[in-house]
Amino acid sequence: MNNPEQFLRTHIDKIVPLTDEEAGFIISHFELKRFRKGEFIIEVGNDVNEVYFVLSGLVKLVYEDKDAKKHIVSFAMEDWWETDFQAFYTKSKSLLTLECIQDTVAYSLSLENFEKLCSDLQKMERFFLRKSIAGHIGSQTRILSFLTSNAKERYEQLLLKNPSLLQRVPKASLASYLGVSRETLSRLL
Repeated sequence: MNNPEQFLRTHIDKIVPLTDEEAGFIISHFELKRFRKGEFIIEVGNDVNEVYFVLSGLVKLVYEDKDAKKHIVSFAMEDWWETDFQAFYTKSKSLLTLECIQDTVAYSLSLENFEKLCSDLQKMERFFLRKSIAGHIGSQTRILSFLTSNAKERYEQLLLKNPSLLQRVPKASLASYLGVSRETLSRLL
């Protein structure tokens, strides 16, 4: 990652153009963090104090059910935001884990700084609203695909939307995300 500040600014500029002064103000609210492959950024039962903007690397958000079966809720790679949003916004304990699939560099933003940015700079409130709406649409699309599509169709949708994930995600994780067994995934490949 050559210039994390420019990467974040470019990401925000796509939605709300910033002046240099605004960009400096915004970036001052973020903290640059580095995580190793296999490291847990968020663990079940812990407080979730930050949302993460991925600069490089890949993470997975996982829910473990009462039978200890792991379900991958989402992946996040470069230019994506991730956290346990329910725990973050409600200041409750995490129900999910966020684990690094690859070494990852991310900007973190605390809830306090998130709220400060939104109150001090209307552009950022608009930016986060647009990101939230896109996230809701993505979540609904994923839920509908589970309700209306078979495994092959879900795989094809993933291939169309995020082909790079297929090269970067271990097959077991990909199968979990698609809601199929590894054997079924192997037949689809």
